[in-house]
Amino acid sequence: MRSTYCTDLTAADWLLRSAASPMRLITFGPAGFEAYGRLRFIPDPTAPGQDEADADLPDNHPFDLDQARRALHLLARFTATPQECYFCVWDGYSDIALPPTVRRGPLVELPHRRYALLRGPLSAIDTWADDLGDGGTIAPPALVWPTDRRWCFVSDVDPHWAGIGADRAAITALTDDPHLDVVPADPTQPQPWYR
Repeated sequence: MRSTYCTDLTAADWLLRSAASPMRLITFGPAGFEAYGRLRFIPDPTAPGQDEADADLPDNHPFDLDQARRALHLLARFTATPQECYFCVWDGYSDIALPPTVRRGPLVELPHRRYALLRGPLSAIDTWADDLGDGGTIAPPALVWPTDRRWCFVSDVDPHWAGIGADRAAITALTDDPHLDVVPADPTQPQPWYR
């Protein structure tokens, strides 16, 4: 395993101190970044009340974890600490079995969510499915940030996108990547949601 579970949760204190509203915190991360974006795992809904199952996707559409992995590799260029990052795993994922000792805590507690905290190099995302799942497709990390806190990647269980806070150059690099569907976002405004 390239990352290890943490019992010392002080690295997540900056999330708890954020001025962001609870929903914003669990979908975009802390307030205070220069720019924000949304990595759309599937396209935004095109009609009110649309269900995610109604999204028209090609057979070769990449899995959420594959898209998150590509975005995180790109974000590695925008931190001085890619060898020391933190990953949060939501304790409600059905495809990631947290060890009983981890599930009993301590856990990072944000509004409406509890997470196990892991620490490791950003490259741990490359073995995420093998390390935390059975090698099959699993959910991306719920939150990822480097120790220098230059950016924060947030993939909550409810929306069809991941929120990213960073400096403007990082968000521009993400939106310019032809293999990612990233759009600029204003986390203070309502975002598209499927039913």
